[in-house]
Amino acid sequence: MLSVKENLFETLKKGGNPDRLVNMWEPFELMPDPLLNYTLGNRKEGENTRDRFGTLIVWPEGQISGMPHVTDTDKVLPDVTRWREYVKIPDLAADCSEGWEPFVEMKKEINSRGLLSLVLAATGVFEQLHFLMGFEDTLMNFLLEPEAMHELTQAIGEYRYTYMKLLADKLKPDVILSHDDWGSKHSLFVNPETWREFIKPQYAGTYKMLRDSGIIVMHHADSYLEHITEDMIDIHIDIWQGALPENDLLKMQKLIDGRMVMMGGCDMSKIDMPNSREEDIRAETRRAIETYTPGGNFIVSATYGGPGDIIYPHVGPIMSDEISKYNREKFRA
Repeated sequence: MLSVKENLFETLKKGGNPDRLVNMWEPFELMPDPLLNYTLGNRKEGENTRDRFGTLIVWPEGQISGMPHVTDTDKVLPDVTRWREYVKIPDLAADCSEGWEPFVEMKKEINSRGLLSLVLAATGVFEQLHFLMGFEDTLMNFLLEPEAMHELTQAIGEYRYTYMKLLADKLKPDVILSHDDWGSKHSLFVNPETWREFIKPQYAGTYKMLRDSGIIVMHHADSYLEHITEDMIDIHIDIWQGALPENDLLKMQKLIDGRMVMMGGCDMSKIDMPNSREEDIRAETRRAIETYTPGGNFIVSATYGGPGDIIYPHVGPIMSDEISKYNREKFRA
């Protein structure tokens, strides 16, 4: 029987031979790092804070996380043509050069248990844009101020490259979970041509650098991405985490042909509720298993969250148990 790590690697291969389904986040252990602590470390439940770019983050008591609160009166960037005056990009190389040693030891300990270290790189390029100026201005400025938007997206892309390069050089985690939602459940936020013009170039070099460094690129976007399937492969994404069933995942699977793993597939709107029944959770998990895993290179999971899912507490364990049940039935594993 393959180890959880070996089984994941076989799942990642085109034509690989896993001996069972990967059980959601089983091969991974999420760990902190100096960059995550620097960029998100001041967020606290029940408090309003500012992130390193100056965006107001509101985290009401009892909610699972903080969210950007961008209004006309508190937006960081009121005029994109003057972005250099308003946007102060953090100097990660200077501010985060020290303090990596404990995290390197933490990674070694995770690996000693046969697991893959996973770090979160939150707030991707598109997200950073609307954190700074709001959704409406972001979408309008792609049309009205393309020159300034090219400059700003490139500057944010360079910041993200520095972020990823520091991780690769200082820590070299096994997996980087890079977060950037590019659409809603039913469409991209912008047309594919606009995404290719402004957003795609900011990822191509960064993700190639990570892959060349031996790091697995997991990109989170619980979005409708069907129209940019080939583009995601072009920019070297190894695992698309957030594969919503609103996409034609079977069609995408055929097009991908083993060149990228999809992770998700469950319709969480049906089962991620405080009163959801065990039989319904199992039925939706089994539907995703039987629909998508025969095509290979697929990990059934929630479409959001991570290790220790940010969903109603009873849902994740039942989903995981159903995958284990299927593995016993199908693979005797």
